[in-house]
Amino acid sequence: MSIYDFSLTRIDGSTQPMADYKGKVLLIVNTASKCGFTPQYQALQALYEQFGPERFAVLGFPCNQFGQQEQGDESEISQFCELNFGVSFPLFAKIEVNGDKAHPLYRYLKREAKGVLGSESIKWNFTKFLVDGHGCVLERFAPTTKPESLAEKIAALVSQSK
Repeated sequence: MSIYDFSLTRIDGSTQPMADYKGKVLLIVNTASKCGFTPQYQALQALYEQFGPERFAVLGFPCNQFGQQEQGDESEISQFCELNFGVSFPLFAKIEVNGDKAHPLYRYLKREAKGVLGSESIKWNFTKFLVDGHGCVLERFAPTTKPESLAEKIAALVSQSK
């Protein structure tokens, strides 16, 4: 099993094979429009503009499992992100990240990079997973980790994926 074995539904309803991201460093994030961490969209977009899209991508996965913070449909989410934060990185259809209905990609990510004390559970929106250009899940970061603090790690990985 590899991260490249998954296919996902984009926010516009189209299908996106993860294999399309081979060779790219990825920052995979579960997002929400009405969360205290929502302003992180701006820093995520800045990382995408700095390092992407040739060798890096931020992949955003809206999720409504934490305090009803993502109640809109895909069209509303897309508009919100574009209008308020200028988001141009790939966004995907709303998913669940925990429980019996957790998306298979998130089951895989959580197994590969466990959280605090070995927990697989996602604690809140804006949990981040860093994936190298070979598809290896390297690290999980808490929602409180500011995206800009990952720039040095991303730069090192991007330079290795040339």
